Amino acid sequence: MPELTIIGGGLAGSEAAWQAAQRGVAVRLYEMRPQQTTPAHLSDALAELVCSNSLGSDLPGRASGLLKEELRRLDSLLIATADAHRVPAGSALAVDREGFAAAITERIRSHPRITLIRAEVMAIPTGPTIIASGPLTSPALAQALQALTGQEALYFYDAIAPIVEGDSINFEVAFRASRYGRGEEAEGDYINCPLDQEAYTRFREALLTAERIPLRDFEREDAHFFEACLPVEVLAARSEEALAFGPLRPVGLRDPRTGRRPYAVVQLRQDDAAGALYNLVGFQTNLRYGEQDRVLRLIPGLENAVFTRYGSMHRNTYLNAPLLLHPTLQFKTRPTLFFAGQIAGLEGYAGNIAGGWVAGVNAARLIQGQPLLQLPPDTMIGALLHYITHAAADNFQPMKANFGLLPSLETPVRGKRARGEARAARALDSLAHWQAEMDLSMPTSHRIS
Repeated sequence: MPELTIIGGGLAGSEAAWQAAQRGVAVRLYEMRPQQTTPAHLSDALAELVCSNSLGSDLPGRASGLLKEELRRLDSLLIATADAHRVPAGSALAVDREGFAAAITERIRSHPRITLIRAEVMAIPTGPTIIASGPLTSPALAQALQALTGQEALYFYDAIAPIVEGDSINFEVAFRASRYGRGEEAEGDYINCPLDQEAYTRFREALLTAERIPLRDFEREDAHFFEACLPVEVLAARSEEALAFGPLRPVGLRDPRTGRRPYAVVQLRQDDAAGALYNLVGFQTNLRYGEQDRVLRLIPGLENAVFTRYGSMHRNTYLNAPLLLHPTLQFKTRPTLFFAGQIAGLEGYAGNIAGGWVAGVNAARLIQGQPLLQLPPDTMIGALLHYITHAAADNFQPMKANFGLLPSLETPVRGKRARGEARAARALDSLAHWQAEMDLSMPTSHRIS
């Protein structure tokens, strides 16, 4: 039986390697770190979370919550590990990023059918292969992909939010609360820095005039941003109230000192299990580090903040999936080649994990002579893969889970929350029937607990 080669040890590559190995396939997983680094990664751990530490809402009636529940029912290693390393984040699934990555690295390294190879892959292998090299694909491999696809690589700019030490936050101003009191703790899972209109205006003006890290010449010629992860200074430039209606929206929050809703709020979310580090929610930025020091300290409560990581922005590479991929995540002109994760056009941590699951399972089935799988279109995973492989190719951008991808309900349901819950119930019922019909069980001798 031929081996499966997987390029990239991120979320998608790690999930793909585990799923294929669990089905009896020998896997060679290549990860170029630490020999070759990227602008975003800080360690050589597999499945490192380089932006937020949140995998999104875990409520069953939300699209992100449905996606993670589908993955739980499909025995996703990474979602199970995220559940085990959860930190307080209200209704969201946020994790201790170091503990999560360390656990995934150990599970992959210790699997008897996975060989972890720390080396850069510069050419596309000829045998069964999954490319899960992520948005920061190395230049050499990106050139190989350009040659394979016959077109220029597409890309957008993604940005990373700063992290501060919790002890440096001024709680004479900041307060703990979750929107609408949804946190597990009485005081709430988020730290909130309230701004009145004067503070908001001063902060926005500072953002607009702050110096940014310049783009390189070849990037400047064709720079465009991914709408789901805009740098905060780009969003601030769109309109006077764009921040107040975006990441600084104050809905569902009241300042306990005034009893009133603030004009705007900067939220911080716990980033590690010890509760020592907090990231600024929605505050991806490309400001120079010195400017971040100056501008972010204008936020009430962060006057003396100690930053353990500054924000940054980097170029992300992805394929034009509607032109190049089947819903099985196979490359159209080479059935033994699969793509998974953000390079395939999937967005969001859970979406990347889902792509890894599908690619890993399908690559294993291909090697074993079994028919490949396509999940039902009324499941979130099935809808995501259908979208990225059938969207308009002329303006394609990566997509994250949302209920707009699912078919309409046969019987209309009133109310946004009720519709979400009805779609989620239908999706999980469809997934259960599909699992029974496809008989996805595997010999117990293949499973590693």
